[in-house]
Amino acid sequence: MSRSVKNLSESSVDCLTGQVIATFGRHYSVTTEVGVLSCVTRGKKTGIACGDQVECRVTALKQGVIETVKPRDSQFYRSDTFKEKIIAANVTQIILVVAAVPSFSEELVNRCLVAAESENINVLIVLNKADLIQPTQVAFDTLLLYQELGYTVLQLSAIQNAVILRPYLSNHLNVLVGQSGMGKSTLLNALIPEANRSTAAISLALDSGSHTTTYSQLYQLDKNSAIIDSPGFQEFGLNHIREENLAYGFVEFHPYIGHCKFSNCRHRSEPGCAVLAAQEEGKILRKRLDYYHKLLR
Repeated sequence: MSRSVKNLSESSVDCLTGQVIATFGRHYSVTTEVGVLSCVTRGKKTGIACGDQVECRVTALKQGVIETVKPRDSQFYRSDTFKEKIIAANVTQIILVVAAVPSFSEELVNRCLVAAESENINVLIVLNKADLIQPTQVAFDTLLLYQELGYTVLQLSAIQNAVILRPYLSNHLNVLVGQSGMGKSTLLNALIPEANRSTAAISLALDSGSHTTTYSQLYQLDKNSAIIDSPGFQEFGLNHIREENLAYGFVEFHPYIGHCKFSNCRHRSEPGCAVLAAQEEGKILRKRLDYYHKLLR
């Protein structure tokens, strides 16, 4: 027999399992069998993200407290020397949105890919604003490298044909990520009009976009598919990835890792390095090796 919100609100001992669908600082929206609860955490517990499965107790009508965060299948996050920011939890696919205008950072693309590979999360690169034909062609030429590495690169225009993205989202918990100004909110609004996410004009003079999304929110697409919209970023730290594991974030390095002369090889300039030899033979692009060395530093 189903339990009503009224009965649950009469006692703080009723425990429910739910999913975090929005984060607002230290407040969270959690969808449960009795509806959406506005929740806080006990004490100073933080680090809860959209997509988390949690156990919570109802404390009042439509209100609750999160008691436990269940173990995650994956977590996509960035970190610097001082703090880490969990972008989404339990996601199975990252939708990395880039555009030609304003220009995107190829280094940030590489950083996102390394973070995704470290959690074994699938990545789809979306080249938005394809209606800007000439700049988009230049941007696509840059992204050809990643397509050749096995990543899917999809060209579309959020204002013209966003619908072509829908089949790629099926049976995934997706998260939209990318720099500010890439058109993530416009793309989400085209896919889910009721989302009504704020958008803003870009600055051509500064070659940058405005930060319009201030909190993460999960939207259900169908029974087996959902998408999380997250705030844009201009930097993506990887301090949480240990130096010895960094090379695994570069998919073309995989066949050569473990075949170096020294077991602790970092693929800098060590003799007998299989990764460096592969680069000399043209099997690894110098550009990607340079990105790896920059991350090591």
